[in-house]
Amino acid sequence: MKKDTHPKNYRKVVFRDISNDVEFITQSCADTSETVEFEGETYPLIKMEISAASHPFFTGKMQFVDTAGRIDKFNKKFAKFAKANPTAQESEENAAE
Repeated sequence: MKKDTHPKNYRKVVFRDISNDVEFITQSCADTSETVEFEGETYPLIKMEISAASHPFFTGKMQFVDTAGRIDKFNKKFAKFAKANPTAQESEENAAE
């Protein structure tokens, strides 16, 4: 095996799925400044939005996760286009009636 192929900081870390607070331990070299106690020992903590514990493909359930106000951010960003093109907005309103 070649020397120096693996990173020096390859260690056990805890990953936490912030959408449902599931934690699991694995090895990683990702940088983090947070730590957490897991099964009586202190490990570095890495937070993630989606894991196998919350992803619809693995759970079979559709779960709404809006972690950073993405929908509001999208609507705010593209609201100016709806105002610039009032005919498209009016045709949508007429179709709804």
